[in-house]
Amino acid sequence: MDPAERLLDLLIALRHAPGRLTKADIRASVNGYLDATNDVAFERMFERDKDLLRHLGVPIVTDVDPVHEDAVGYRLDTAGYSLPEVTFTAAEIGVLSLAATVWQDAHLHGSAHRGLTKLRAVAAGADPDSHIGVALRVQPAETALGPLLDAIGARQAVSFTYRAASTGEETTRRVQPWRLVSRDRGWYLIGHDLDRDAPRVFRLSRVVGAVRATGPAGAFEVPEHDAQAILAGSGGARAVLAVLPERGAALRARAVEERGERDGRDVVVVETDDDFSLAAEIAAYGPAVLVLEPPALREAVLARLRAVAALGEAARA
Repeated sequence: MDPAERLLDLLIALRHAPGRLTKADIRASVNGYLDATNDVAFERMFERDKDLLRHLGVPIVTDVDPVHEDAVGYRLDTAGYSLPEVTFTAAEIGVLSLAATVWQDAHLHGSAHRGLTKLRAVAAGADPDSHIGVALRVQPAETALGPLLDAIGARQAVSFTYRAASTGEETTRRVQPWRLVSRDRGWYLIGHDLDRDAPRVFRLSRVVGAVRATGPAGAFEVPEHDAQAILAGSGGARAVLAVLPERGAALRARAVEERGERDGRDVVVVETDDDFSLAAEIAAYGPAVLVLEPPALREAVLARLRAVAALGEAARA
C-alpha cells in the first residue's frame, strides 16, 4: 500500500473515532498496517506515520488510561485541528474570480475552478461575474509553467530550449529551478544555471518547446535568495515609444518614464527584456504607437507589419 494513502487513512480514522484509538485498534482497522509482518515492523511503521502527521501540524494527543496505565491511546485535539468557518464577501469572491483567470490556460485551471466553486457555495450573494470589465496586468500562464512548478516542488533539475531576447538564438539551458514570479505582465523562472554556475532569470515566453525534468528528485536545496534583487540585476532594455493621445493604455500603464510630447504624440519609456514579445504587442497597435528607440525593436515591429500587409495583398490578389 502506498505510504501516503496509509497516512491519509490514519488521519481519517483518528478524525472520526468517537474516542481514543489504541495501537491494536489502529493495526486492525486502518488500511495498510496489516501489511506489517511482525510487531516490530508495525511499531516502526506507526511511529513514522505519527511523527510525520505531527510534523505536518496535525495535533495528535497521547492519551493514557488513568486506571490501566499501560493502555495507551491516540486521538486528535479537535479544537486545535478544526479550522474556523470560512467566509468571503461578494467583493472578495470577485477578486478571487479575477485572480483565477491567470490559470485559465494552465494545467491548474481545473483546481482553480473547483476551488472557486466551493468558495462561492459558502459566500451568500457572491456575484461570480463582478470582475467583468477588469483585467489583470499579468499574462496567462505559459505552458512551461506547469512542468516548472512540478520540478520546483520535486527539487529536480530541468532542461529546455531558450531563445535569446536580443538575437533570437536558441540554446539548451540546464537549470535547477528555484521559484516562479510574475513581473511586468510576464512570468519568470529564477534558478541556478548549471552550465554558467550562477543564478539566472528566464522569461517563460522565450522557452521553446517542452520543459524536460532531468536527474533525480531532491537533487538540490533552494538557497536563501532575494528574488527582486535577482530580477533587478538581470538587466532589461528600455524602449522609447511615441503614442497617440488616448491610445496604448497598457503600454502607458507600465511606463517607467514620460518624456513630454513629440509631433502630437506622448513619448513614454517602457522596460523590456523580451524584444520579440514587445514587438508583437506594439505591432497590434498599428500606427498608434511608433518605436523611437532602439532600432532593433523598431525593425522587429516593421517586419511584423510588413508581413501582415503582405498577407492582405495576397488575399486581395
